[in-house]
Amino acid sequence: MTAQTTIQRPGQDQQPPGGLLHRVSGWAMRRAGLAVFLWVLALVAVTVASTLVGSAYRNDNSLPGTDSQKVIDTFRAHQPQGETDSIQIVLYAGSGLATQRARIDPMLAAVGKLPHVAAVAKPAESQDGRTAYATVALDVAAADMPAEDARAIIHKAQEISTDGLQVELGGDVVRNAQESAGGASEGAGILAALVILVLLFGSLLAATLPLLTAIFAVGSTLGLLVLASHFFSVPSYTAPVMMLVGLGVGIDYALLIFSRYRSELLDGADRQEAGRKALDTAGRSVLFAGCTVVIALLGLLALGLGSLQGVALGVTLTVLMTMLAAVSLLPALLTLFGKRIERSVRKHAAKSRRTPGDGWRKLASLVQRGPWVPLVLGTVALAALCLPALDLRLGFADAGTDAPAKTSRKAYDLLAQGFGPGFNGPLIVVSQGDEAAANALGRTLANDPGIAAVTPAQLMADGKVATVMAFPRSAPQDKATSDLVERLRDKTLPALETQTKATYLIGGATAAADDFAGAVSNRLPIFVLVVVGLSALLLTAVFRSILIPLKAALLNLLSIGASLGVITLVFQQGWLGAQKGPIEAFVPVMIFAIVFGLSMDYEVFLVSRIHEEWRRTGDAQNAVREGLAHTGSVITAAAAIMIVVFGAFLLSPDRMLKQFGLGLAVAVLLDALLIRCVIVPAVLRLLGDRAWWLPRGLDRVLPKIALERD
Repeated sequence: MTAQTTIQRPGQDQQPPGGLLHRVSGWAMRRAGLAVFLWVLALVAVTVASTLVGSAYRNDNSLPGTDSQKVIDTFRAHQPQGETDSIQIVLYAGSGLATQRARIDPMLAAVGKLPHVAAVAKPAESQDGRTAYATVALDVAAADMPAEDARAIIHKAQEISTDGLQVELGGDVVRNAQESAGGASEGAGILAALVILVLLFGSLLAATLPLLTAIFAVGSTLGLLVLASHFFSVPSYTAPVMMLVGLGVGIDYALLIFSRYRSELLDGADRQEAGRKALDTAGRSVLFAGCTVVIALLGLLALGLGSLQGVALGVTLTVLMTMLAAVSLLPALLTLFGKRIERSVRKHAAKSRRTPGDGWRKLASLVQRGPWVPLVLGTVALAALCLPALDLRLGFADAGTDAPAKTSRKAYDLLAQGFGPGFNGPLIVVSQGDEAAANALGRTLANDPGIAAVTPAQLMADGKVATVMAFPRSAPQDKATSDLVERLRDKTLPALETQTKATYLIGGATAAADDFAGAVSNRLPIFVLVVVGLSALLLTAVFRSILIPLKAALLNLLSIGASLGVITLVFQQGWLGAQKGPIEAFVPVMIFAIVFGLSMDYEVFLVSRIHEEWRRTGDAQNAVREGLAHTGSVITAAAAIMIVVFGAFLLSPDRMLKQFGLGLAVAVLLDALLIRCVIVPAVLRLLGDRAWWLPRGLDRVLPKIALERD
């Protein structure tokens, strides 16, 4: 098959204005007041409705087919009383607890009378008699325990704490009660974004428009998400992740359209013509970029994990709303405040001593004079940052990764000190067989060198299943504990099953984390194939090129790998003073989906402008210079906004949100500054006109998707 390179000249493929984008944005500009009123009405309506109805978030951490899930299902089937939770009251006295009984016993009795407390067990002491814990059985699950009732238990227990007696509390209920209400990180991100926009545009009014557009989109989506939680399984962490992505994407999309509007005004267009051209070019790029983000997020559905499907749908809804706001609310605001914006734009431009884009033209020219050096150095730097990700270890946060000042962390440390590091994460081993098989299980586990202690086999209420709790010698999040689970599953228990004809299953926090990691690893290839394949296909159709999508996919994968490498260094290896521990099991796949989509955003914004210049002039080198000159400052500002919005989540007390924030901020930083402004111009310089090569047969088959009008 022969191949050809086709340079589309201004007369080719002309299409008259039309389509959904023109109808929506055109209506918003003609009926600006009504459009803004409808957005305000929608925001108020969903906010009021969601406030009245309330949320019904639920974390679906099920992993069908895995041993840990089978253990959970077994407990549900054989324990008719349903799911409840418990709190551990941990007591420590350096001189021994025997002298503190007069205060401990009345406290435990008082705790037993508090709401939702079903029973309080007698304290179990360590061998040295200085540490003990009392289990407070609740009559509800952790998710249903009111935070104020949990805090009442904490306060009542700690009333007797003195210099000679330390009282700390642990358990999921306690950890949930300690969580911050949040809001500070989002507020810090918005404030920082406003500062960047003011510096970019030199006008508070101009800076406010992209911010208002994003806030309306995110606020409306948040209300819709609360309502949707009553019909779909939406995890509790979806809302902060949705706000994180929504604010960054929403501000950026509005910024890119507004920047093109501003550029057209400075080129002499009137306000109406500037708005039409901005939506005809940048507006199309925003819609296409948003579609790539949606494809990447919906790729999470290919993993088949219930815990991620709710997040994928929630964040996808957010991106769709930001796209709608960018092409409907923003044009209306530009119409309403057009005169004042035009005055401020021209006034700011008159004060500027530089021709817009000069610095970026010089950078592009510098890169083009010796493209191999920046290309090799940049690629090596990205590859080096990817290396730590090879040692990435997944897990779930427990009290051991809480802040040292929290009572849950102090309780964790006291239990590890008094009863051994494995006490905080016992392995729950289920025996499905006769009593002899259960006893044989206990003896086998007790003789394993990686296990410190084993409880006697306990029959469940119906007498059909027995459980044994095995306490590892290592902490729940240590690699040694994961190795122990793997050895027991692969060697020890299969050999025992052959002897006893019983079935053994291992559950617990470490086993569940290992199962999740295994499930993700098994399904990751299809996930990557779907996301990368569909995105590359879209880019091929838009830019009529084979090499542009290939280059984009490879560079995006490098930026994702570098991002994961950085969070591995910080959160797993403890750089920069972070608490050491495994990476949250949900984070890598979520970062892959979000970062791949956002990386495609910058690819589309830069390459579409380069493509526009190339179609206009046919000069590949000049097209790169002019494309970077017109988009460099906007991409940098957009990246800076995303970085401060994402980076603000490092202020969150939630470890998972910190990892999300750092991972996304690093990826955007590398993508916008190193990849788009250095590596991409170098690659396009080396490719020349070949960058836009497409086989003739493929050109006939692929649909034509225009991002820019002639």
